[in-house]
Amino acid sequence: MRPRFPLSAKILLWFFANLLLIAAAVYAFVEFEFHLGPETLLGGRAGRRVDALADLVMGEIAAQPTSQWDGVLARAGNLYGLHLLIVTPDGRRIAGEAITLPAPVVARLFRPHPQPPPGLMRPPPAQDMGPPLAAGPPGQDQPPPGDRPGPDDRPRDRRMIQTQDPSRYWLMVPLDGPGFQPLQQTGVQLIPLAAPGPPPLTLIAVSDSIGLGGLVLDYTPWAAAAAGIILFSLLFWLPLVHGITRSIREMTAATARVAEGRFDIRVRENRTDELGLLARSINGMAGRLAGFVNGQKRFLGDIAHELCSPLARAQLALGILESRVTAAELADLREEVQQMSSLVNELLSFSKASLAAGRIKLEPVFLRDVLDRAIARESLTAAAIQSTIPDALRVRAEPDLLCRALSNLLRNAVKYAGDSGPIEVNAETIGRDVILTISDQGPGVPAEALAQLFDPFFRVDASRARETGGAGLGLAIVKTCIESCGGRVTCQNRLPHGLTVSITLPAG
Repeated sequence: MRPRFPLSAKILLWFFANLLLIAAAVYAFVEFEFHLGPETLLGGRAGRRVDALADLVMGEIAAQPTSQWDGVLARAGNLYGLHLLIVTPDGRRIAGEAITLPAPVVARLFRPHPQPPPGLMRPPPAQDMGPPLAAGPPGQDQPPPGDRPGPDDRPRDRRMIQTQDPSRYWLMVPLDGPGFQPLQQTGVQLIPLAAPGPPPLTLIAVSDSIGLGGLVLDYTPWAAAAAGIILFSLLFWLPLVHGITRSIREMTAATARVAEGRFDIRVRENRTDELGLLARSINGMAGRLAGFVNGQKRFLGDIAHELCSPLARAQLALGILESRVTAAELADLREEVQQMSSLVNELLSFSKASLAAGRIKLEPVFLRDVLDRAIARESLTAAAIQSTIPDALRVRAEPDLLCRALSNLLRNAVKYAGDSGPIEVNAETIGRDVILTISDQGPGVPAEALAQLFDPFFRVDASRARETGGAGLGLAIVKTCIESCGGRVTCQNRLPHGLTVSITLPAG
């Protein structure tokens, strides 16, 4: 029976749940310490993508009249599925989609650069200045002018906020890069201003998601990183989980075999942890139980063997007494002795079958021939048995033990259900096994008694009256014989009535 939720899945699920809890705790700590916001995402590759979009828009609108700016913004917005617009510092839209700016967005717009006080001289251009002061010892090369940081090498300022009702994310980028002259609104005309310090225009990107269509947050690297972490974790933890679950599976199978009465099972003891101790305990328990059970079986065999001689002498004495007592008294005494002899023979058969389990030699046998031997042994008529076993079907078994098991099953079926209809015997090959079924149409067995039906000395009728059967060893002998042949036997009630005994043997 397979578990509904394997232990390996539980361990891995618990591990990943622990990772999620740690990640959530780290995020909460960083958020508490550094007050992260949407603008935290605007660094690194995301910032470069934002700058590239702003440069694309500036390059396009610098060469286009203002009437064409809406088309420029529409084409650029389609790259990421965004709504783009250009506004002035006070929030008036110049181009793009007609979207009303919330007050928090207007408050975050880029404002005009402060003008220098009147009369304050500006420094001359870099090309008019004299040679730079030497920063090092004489003779050391100075960096070329193109490698010196200039005013256009500073990082572009970017801003991003979230508004509610409805929830939207607003990305704001100033359009004041190199080679781009901002515009100033004068009346209804937009004219370029070459003078320094004019108010910059702002490019606004609007989206319903924080990723802004992959512009700010590209989920592909995150998904690849998560997949890599999961794969690495699986490869890292799999040997440990596999070792634990393999040992548990072996011990589960071993205890199941011990519960079935097969004490020859042994579990590997190569582990040095608690599972290794448990394996050694299981092996020790199986060995002790094997000793107890084998001792019990030897005791039964010895008792049965010792009783055979007194019973034989008693039967001989009965023959001598026939001339001295009445026939009725002699018949009663003979029946008692015969009952004792049958019980002893059953005990002896059960003991021999149990002790021979590890010493018998299995061989291919024709199942139909063994069944015919069992029918002849029990002196059953052909009409009482209906068989559909193919003549060529073979199984691996010990012929005498298999014949004894089939004889007991047929005798029981005829005794308890012979008057209800014929006994059906069928067989089929499933994989490497042969399933033999013996079914009757009798009253069946109470459901609570099915699990004990093959136990020694168990009988459905607890009275053990002579008229209703023997001592309850017949089906126990069947189970022992079949298991000695490397098979197993089960039973179940038929619907609407009857009993089916199934025997599984390796195919020959």
